[in-house]
Amino acid sequence: MKGKIVATLFGMPFFAVGVWMLWSISSGLIDAWEMRAWVQVDARLTRAGYETHAGDDSDSHEAYAEYSYSFGGERFTGTRVTIASGADNIGDYQRETGRRLQAALASGGHIVVFVDPEAPDSAIIDPNLRWGLIGFKSIFLLVFGGFGLGLIIFVWRSAPEKDADLPEYRESPWLLNDAWQTPEVRSSSKATMRGALAFAAFWNLISAPLPFLLYEEVTQKENYLALVGLLFPLVGIGLLAWAMKRVFEWRRFGPAPVTLDPFPGSIGGHVGGTIDLNIPFDPDARFEITLNNLHSYVSGSGKNRSRKESAEWQDSMVAFAEPGLKGTRLTFRFDVPTGLDPSDTEHDDSYYLWRLNLRGELAGTDLDRSYDIPVYATASTSRRLPERAIEKARSAQNLVDDQSVAEVVAIRTNGMGKLMHYPMGRHLSSSLGGILVGAIFAGAGWYLMVHEGQTVFGGVFGLVGALVGLFCLYLVSNSLQVSKQAAEVTSVRRILGIPVARQQMHQNSLVRIKKKSTMKTQSGGKHTVFYSVLGVDSEGNEILLGEGFKGESEARAAIRMIIRELGLQDLAIGDEDTEDDNAFGVLN
Repeated sequence: MKGKIVATLFGMPFFAVGVWMLWSISSGLIDAWEMRAWVQVDARLTRAGYETHAGDDSDSHEAYAEYSYSFGGERFTGTRVTIASGADNIGDYQRETGRRLQAALASGGHIVVFVDPEAPDSAIIDPNLRWGLIGFKSIFLLVFGGFGLGLIIFVWRSAPEKDADLPEYRESPWLLNDAWQTPEVRSSSKATMRGALAFAAFWNLISAPLPFLLYEEVTQKENYLALVGLLFPLVGIGLLAWAMKRVFEWRRFGPAPVTLDPFPGSIGGHVGGTIDLNIPFDPDARFEITLNNLHSYVSGSGKNRSRKESAEWQDSMVAFAEPGLKGTRLTFRFDVPTGLDPSDTEHDDSYYLWRLNLRGELAGTDLDRSYDIPVYATASTSRRLPERAIEKARSAQNLVDDQSVAEVVAIRTNGMGKLMHYPMGRHLSSSLGGILVGAIFAGAGWYLMVHEGQTVFGGVFGLVGALVGLFCLYLVSNSLQVSKQAAEVTSVRRILGIPVARQQMHQNSLVRIKKKSTMKTQSGGKHTVFYSVLGVDSEGNEILLGEGFKGESEARAAIRMIIRELGLQDLAIGDEDTEDDNAFGVLN
């Protein structure tokens, strides 16, 4: 209850702004409707012009006037100029009106006003609505009022908080989450669609007046730099396209929940299940499922606080597809190692979650779904998933992984033995983007130091940019060569073809081969964990045998390839954090 009260108090000021704007717009519309019956009367100006009010960011203006008129044999005075009172800077209406009235005053002061015949002491110079001002106020009505009202409704419609100390929740903590009451878990697609539509609407409402404001800046003031402001409505168009893409995806595939088996998913056991899609079965369609163990945390402080996600573990597989009751049924199952963090039901500054990503490239709208699922250390296995489907899915994934590894590694045989070459440019696309970002940061740092005298601030920018750029240059320019000649395994690192590091180990010294996560990337909601493969001797010394493999399944394929090509069949297979020979799971 305390949380609901706090959230309500937070939302009330936003809702109050919306109510105020609703009253302002409504009163203006009512006044304009009633003024249709007002009559025109000659009047004489006694004072006219406009006032300028200086603000921190911009100036606002307000037209004013004093005039006198006669109606029904009586003399009246008035000061009302427009329907909306107060100063503003929406367009040039206030200054133009003030100038027009000043010109009329200088020409003798003769003007026409509109008088209420039922209350002759009420008069106005311009009874017309200003649609630009109404549109501007509507933005505040919809954005602020909508946010405040939506927050209040959401808070009071949400289910009451559950007591985590009750016995049923201590034994089954996933039941604290209302979305995890049954094995059927819905995706976040509908919420994402609504969020995309709301954000696109918010952005476009905010940026809609910009083209009209920029027109004056460019045509009258010749401020061509203001054209940069057109980026905001262009971004709005992009956001609207993204939102419509989410709408089309939802309309085509529907809810498509995942039914977990076992429930909940199991650390040290299986995470598996089925997904029924509302599309006809196509034997040529391929659906990829990725399972992520993510750490969500808040970094920074004060205004610089932001939430980030980091992938702690990841595996992928091609789902087995077959005809189903709704059209197409997907079946999948992952073998999850021990030692990983379970799902957290309380989402504070730092928590762990498990997420399934389902993707399929299809004719028309592609399938893209994410499911936050419960996974706990129950060591349970699936009971109802057919082994035939799992084996076919695993075989399909092995084929995909073998092809991916073959694209990373070039294998050659010479007179001395086998050679595996990991060429330069393996991370070309991501590295070029990083080099560009690093150059921008470094350039900004240089400008701040040289032209603005900001030595410390500019130095930090420049240092960050240089480090990012150098790291990405290393990624794109380094190569790795692993060879076995006689019984010696050799690993040589090169930069631009120049050897910079060399490792060597006798085959008989190797006792174990393991994988190790070395880099993590994120693009939107998609996470990628890159793995290296290392050989380990009895004293714990390591030699690098391969790198740049995406996800657990590709790393397993790389181990199969390395064992086969280097003749290391007798080695145990372990994980980066354990000596258990079976820590890597099944390699076939």
